[in-house]
Amino acid sequence: MDQEQIERLESSFNLLAPRAQELADRFYAKLFTEHRELRSMFPREMSQQKQKLVASLVLVVKNFRTAEKLHQPLVEMGQRHVGYGTEPEHYPVVRDTLVAVMGEMAGEAWNEQLDSDWKSAVDFVASVMLEGAKQLATADG
Repeated sequence: MDQEQIERLESSFNLLAPRAQELADRFYAKLFTEHRELRSMFPREMSQQKQKLVASLVLVVKNFRTAEKLHQPLVEMGQRHVGYGTEPEHYPVVRDTLVAVMGEMAGEAWNEQLDSDWKSAVDFVASVMLEGAKQLATADG
């Protein structure tokens, strides 16, 4: 990611951060409405899961400028997600749902460039998480 993209990601996230709980609520509501088959992968009581989503977003945004610091936490997150039943095809669904909710919440401040920036950023996160999942599968033999 280049400097301008990072700045756009940071400023757009800062716009949404005060509404982080709403972001998590809306994300999971949309995910489970549009992809009912994924609901069983999550706990019945979602408050802790929503906190994890927000914490993960904060971690990623705070470390865009030093992406190497994200590598190990994202590898480990990808490995944990294997245990939840996450498959590679789930990652684009989550990306598209998250970016759509961010765009809805940002309103007129959102544009095609931010949409593209966020999809690229989430794809980066997913690629490292999938690397972790692959490492786990290789280790399990």
